[in-house]
Amino acid sequence: MRNAVRAKCLAVTFVLAATALPASVSLAADDAATATASAALPRVAVLATGGTIAGQADTRAANAYNAGAVGAQQLVQAVPGIEKLAHLSTEQVASIGSQDMNDKVWFTLARRIQEIFDRNEADAVVITHGTDTLEETAFFLDNVLRTDKPVVLVGSMRPSTATSADGPGNLYEAVEVAASPAARGRGVMVVLNDTIQSARATTKTNTTSVQTFASPNSGPIGYVDPASVRFLAPAFQPDSHKYALPSGEQLPRVEIVYSHANMDGVQIDNAIANKARGIVLAGVGDGNTSKAALEALQRAAKQGIVVVRATRVGSGFVNRNVEVNDDTSGFVVSLDLNPQKARVLTQLLIANGITSPAQVQKAFAATW
Repeated sequence: MRNAVRAKCLAVTFVLAATALPASVSLAADDAATATASAALPRVAVLATGGTIAGQADTRAANAYNAGAVGAQQLVQAVPGIEKLAHLSTEQVASIGSQDMNDKVWFTLARRIQEIFDRNEADAVVITHGTDTLEETAFFLDNVLRTDKPVVLVGSMRPSTATSADGPGNLYEAVEVAASPAARGRGVMVVLNDTIQSARATTKTNTTSVQTFASPNSGPIGYVDPASVRFLAPAFQPDSHKYALPSGEQLPRVEIVYSHANMDGVQIDNAIANKARGIVLAGVGDGNTSKAALEALQRAAKQGIVVVRATRVGSGFVNRNVEVNDDTSGFVVSLDLNPQKARVLTQLLIANGITSPAQVQKAFAATW
């Protein structure tokens, strides 16, 4: 009897030992799996430029704030769970409101991003930026960067100290998109309010709403939430229409002239006198304007100034030779590009020696 009891005890001890051993092995395996998963995370560089997303409240008004007051590292640390998406590095490129965005910061961004990719320092880049000129920075970078790696611009409509700040959620989703394998080969993107927009198509449409960025002529290219990234179409290969930066720190002078009722040619003549290399018309309707303004634009074109007809209307294309004879006037039409993006492309074309109306028009068409 004693031997039987002893045999049972030994059997129980053996079973307990057998079950305990896999548990410890399982814990070690979990640790190894966690380490492997962490090592497999993509590397995302966050470049900060300031803007509302880095803003802090000011007492001058209930909704007042000072842009660019919070640093890059602080922005990232304020987003719970973002470290699970990617290995993050941060750099402060500028600390300005995007109304003060300028060629020097653009050049610094473009050169640094290209360097990051050429040196394999990161797999993707996220840029925090004010919303006022975010679309122009995105379009500029889309035309100069030579890479298929993701570049995502993100901002917010409310400062970091607001009760319902949208910056942390937007930044989380921007990193989520940048870290997604499906984001490669899509050019520069803009992520705000759970929506992914292309650099060419998107524009700011509302002064204060968090749902401000839209792509009126094409719609968004995808959607994102904390659990998923969904693109609406397959990725495309980056086009070959990329432009070199000038050797200095400044793009050629190109003016935007806004058309209105009872318009004369004074704004255009002033642009000519100020040695503008290009003039973009923010025209009425299909990029039209008054007879006096058209005559002034024709004078500009005859002097070798690049003249581009865009529209102040929020959506639609500007077409050639509808009410205006572009062929005889030497004009270019912007197609779907709004005036501010038409200006950026015109600057890059002039900087690269592309100035004839036929060449410029071909370049505008090639990016659609």
